[in-house]
Parts: sequence; structure tokens; C-alpha cells
Amino acid sequence: MTLRCENLAFAELAEQFGTPLYVYSQAALTDAYRAYTQAFAALNPLICYAVKANGNLSILRHFAALGCGFDIVSGGELARVLAAGGEAGKTIFSGVGKSEAEMAFALQSGVKCFNVESLPELDRLNAVAGRLGLSAPVSLRINPDVDAQTHPYISTGLKANKFGIAMQDAEAAYLHAAALPHLNVVGIDCHIGSQLTNLAPLSEACERLLMLIDKLSAAGMVLEHIDLGGGVGIVYQDESVPDLHAYAEAVQRLLGGRKLSLILEPGRSLVGNAGTLLTRVEFVKKNGDKSFVIVDAAMNDLMRPALYQAYHHIENVSPAAGEPFVADIVGPICETGDFLAQNRAIAACAGDLLAVRSAGAYAASMASNYNTRPRAAEVLVDGDRAKLIRPRETVDQLLAAEAACLHDD
Repeated sequence: MTLRCENLAFAELAEQFGTPLYVYSQAALTDAYRAYTQAFAALNPLICYAVKANGNLSILRHFAALGCGFDIVSGGELARVLAAGGEAGKTIFSGVGKSEAEMAFALQSGVKCFNVESLPELDRLNAVAGRLGLSAPVSLRINPDVDAQTHPYISTGLKANKFGIAMQDAEAAYLHAAALPHLNVVGIDCHIGSQLTNLAPLSEACERLLMLIDKLSAAGMVLEHIDLGGGVGIVYQDESVPDLHAYAEAVQRLLGGRKLSLILEPGRSLVGNAGTLLTRVEFVKKNGDKSFVIVDAAMNDLMRPALYQAYHHIENVSPAAGEPFVADIVGPICETGDFLAQNRAIAACAGDLLAVRSAGAYAASMASNYNTRPRAAEVLVDGDRAKLIRPRETVDQLLAAEAACLHDD
């Protein structure tokens, strides 16, 4: 069977654009977005795509054309949204360490809301807005101390995590925000983690926020929106992921008759399974009883296995090459941690093309130039058309800025 992205064979794409190569399906992006809008149709939420998952301008432009908003965590990501044609007025600015310059840029651009994560941030934002003669719309990100039951590095809703304002401090934080003259308190936010495979933590976090909302309302502080943070997880291996319709029904039931607009910030679930990383086998090597399949992609192209011990399904695109054997699939980088898979059964030989699945999220966006490796090209496939949406870097480009600084002492 020929492995394809939509109507184009992976082998043809690798031949045309080279490897390593990120390949994305436009239809999969569209379907993932519409799955949210259809499941939550009764609540008419603002879906804000989390740009950190994959910030390619062509992907952002596609989501913007579908009516999507955006969740950003830096001024650079805001610049990406605006360059792609996204609306600042449908953009939420999250993150624990916003600089004054980033705040000013976002205020002047007219972002929908700042998700504020600490009292010092409230004070800084108030001062920046005052200097600009503007009012900053704010939502406080509350840390509900809910275990998201995910990898510790992507769990964000426990009190041991750096994110948000502790639930026991929330009422005082809202009173502080309301007293600041250049802030307009409009919402409440939480984000308990990424790659969530169980609805219970999401529902528990929503319940805790609604209890706080009711307390604030009784004290005369009426909020406009509730932001429940990231979306559900995706299938990398054999995970059971939450049903979006069940999630939507649970949220609708919990909201009851409250007049609150809903915001969601999915990232991985919109792009993760839309992407594949293509990589070519350089060598097959044995060290005693241990086998290695050495490929031209590396941890700088896909950090997740080294960083999170994450699983990505890997298939051989080329015709079958003998019997499967157990090997580590590794890259050329000079680190023992440079692997895409460990102890994986695979049939492969030098020259074969491998497809690393579920590489649409936190792959290209986390890529680096470690070992002076140019970042891979990115391609967006729409039916039988492939568009280059990021050219492959060259070593000359990597050296250019530093070479310009060279001088004789």
C-alpha cells in the first residue's frame, strides 16, 4: 500500500522536497477545527488555536480563514498571527512572563484579552496601559490544583506548577485587579495541561472556576467569559481520548443558565495528527546485540521523544526490506538522547524512507539548529497539490548573522 498525505505519495514528496521534511494535511487541519465547532455548536465558543503548537504562517492563515481565534504566549507569536491575517481582537495573550514591550505591542494591536498569571503582572500591565492611555482587558488565570493525569512536563494546573494564581488567592487577586484604574476585568481562565485523555479533570477544573465565578458575582463582580484552556489529547499510540461531544455536553450542563461566553484554546488536537515527519535511513548499525537505525532527522527536528519520552508511530514508506528487527531509531546528533524511538520493531535498510506520525504539533515549532543543522522544510498538502510553506534552511543562512559580526582585532 502506498502511504500518502491526501492524494500525494510520501515518496514523491520526499523526492521533490528532500528530507527531513514536515508534511501537513490541510483537510486534517480543517476537520480537526470543525470537530470543535460542531461539538460545541450550542455554546458558540471562540476557538483560539494555541500558536505554540505550530506557528507556521500558512497554517495560521488557514485557521484564520476558518474563523479561528488565537492563543499566544509571546509578542513574537502575536506578530505571526498578524502577519498571517489573524485578528488581534480574537487573540488571547497567555504566558507567565510578559515583558513591558510585549504588553505594549498587544495593547496597541487590540488583543481581545490578557490572561494574567500573577499580581506583579497585573501591576505591570496596569502601568503600561496607563502610559499608553489605554484600558487593558484582563482575565485571571486561576490554578485550580487539578491533576491533569498527563506527563509532568505538560501538567500546568497543579499548585506545584509555575502557572496561574492559586485558587485560595483568587478572590483577593480579582479585587486587586478591579481596583487598578487601567484594567478592565472581563473573564476567568484556567489551563490544567496538555495531552489530556480523561474528561474528569477538565470537568473538575470547570466546576471549581464556576464556584469562584458565583462568589465573585455575589460580590458584585460580573465576568463576561470563561476560558477553559487547552483541548483534548490526540492518539499517538493507543490512547483513549475524550469525546468532544461529551466534553461539550458536560460544559453546557455545568454552565447552566449563566450568561458567560466560552473560550477554548486547543493546539495539539488541531494540528498534531495532521503532520508527518519524513526521514531517510542513512545506516543500519549493530553494536553487539544492539541495533540502530540511523536516520537524517534528529532530536532538533522532533524533540518530544527525548524531552518527554514521547511515542510516535513510525512506518517504513519504502517497499518491505526483510524481516523486522528491534532497534533504536536515532539521528546524527552527538547526544545519547538523540532518538525518535527506542526498542522499536522495524524492517528497514539504508535508503529507506520512514514516516514519523503525529508530528504536526511541537515538532517544527520546537526545532533548533543544534549541531549547526538547518531546520527542515515544511509542506502543506491540499488534495493533489503540495505547497512549500517553509523552505529548508541552509548552512550559509545559519552563519550569515554571525559572519556579519566578524572583524579583525
